[in-house]
Amino acid sequence: MSEMKENKKNIVLGVTGGIACYKAADLTSRLVKDGFNVDVIMTPNACNFVSPLTFQTLSKNQVVTDTFAAPKYWEVEHVALAKKADVFVIAPATADIIGKIANGIADDMLSTTVMATGARVVIAPAMNVNMYENVIVQENIAKLRRLGYLFVEPGAGMLACGDVGKGRMAEPVEIAEYVASVAAETGVNSEKTSVRDLEGKRILVTAGPTVEEIDPVRYISNRSSGKMGFSVAEAALDRGAVVTLVAGPVNLECSSGIRRIDVKSTEDMLKACLDNFDDTDIVIKAAAPADFRVENKAEHKIKKTDGNLCLNLTENPDILATLGSRKQEQIMVGFAAETRDLEKYAREKIKKKNLDMIVANNVAAPGAGFDKDTNIITVIRSADGSMTEYPIMSKRAAADVILDNVLDILRSR
Repeated sequence: MSEMKENKKNIVLGVTGGIACYKAADLTSRLVKDGFNVDVIMTPNACNFVSPLTFQTLSKNQVVTDTFAAPKYWEVEHVALAKKADVFVIAPATADIIGKIANGIADDMLSTTVMATGARVVIAPAMNVNMYENVIVQENIAKLRRLGYLFVEPGAGMLACGDVGKGRMAEPVEIAEYVASVAAETGVNSEKTSVRDLEGKRILVTAGPTVEEIDPVRYISNRSSGKMGFSVAEAALDRGAVVTLVAGPVNLECSSGIRRIDVKSTEDMLKACLDNFDDTDIVIKAAAPADFRVENKAEHKIKKTDGNLCLNLTENPDILATLGSRKQEQIMVGFAAETRDLEKYAREKIKKKNLDMIVANNVAAPGAGFDKDTNIITVIRSADGSMTEYPIMSKRAAADVILDNVLDILRSR
């Protein structure tokens, strides 16, 4: 093995049988380009979708497919790979492999190796929506989360089988970014360190918009999708936190390990936050609640024949300012979505709302803002006034950046 390869961090990638195998090839290529040494283990079913030669060519390493094949080197291969991994990734991960790991079954090369590893294990599920939502699969995922396994949530949309729903494997760029963030927590070829660095911390996250009714069929709202807040909640769960997520009306699902409270109006969101505030260590308010509500909403649908519509709006309570005024030992994190004068408005918001940190982003910038899977964030801390700008990244990667900054604040106290 060359000195260059020894100095690289090692990713062991497990590939299981599913149409998303083609994405695993893309993931392999990205990880290699990002400077990782990648070893691939394929299940027999995976070999029916993509040839091992594809992964061998992309990784420049021999691909392991058979528990009983003669080893290329004089070593017990599954143990050697288990020890070699700095991060162990399974993508795509079928319901079968998730069930095996959750129940301690080791009957092929991949399940045997993952049982023997001390590395952090990142799982990217991929399956039919009905399989993914099956209570047994969800219980297996919840069990693995409790045991410290990390998950990259699948996406929702049209699946290969024609069904529509959640179950599509996350995009390779998102998985690669997350793997890189996990790998950053370990030393090269060293003992693996835990990334459950928020173990037991109670985190309250808000996400999405709120809606204010005009009449029974119309409302005032905004374009917030909730993706950033949901990403923060999932990342916090993966890092060991006890997470409460207060969510406005969004078309998103969260892990079963997250305590989710669904609300509609800004006043509803404020009440849910206040009900949980005293038992919270960290508040991350990523929601975009409506600033105004209709003063006298109509009891029945307003008809066009009623003439011109004139709405009287009254200001909603400021959730972040209200919580900030009641802050005791909690760490308070706010968001500032702006289209101009980003730093100016963000710093003003820190002072007005008694925040420890603010996450600012220009929602007009390409790749940032509402209803996108990526974001471009700037983090400003109140204690020292420091400001750090980050490049475009997935919202899941941005969530870990935010939590890294929160952890620094916790450690400085």
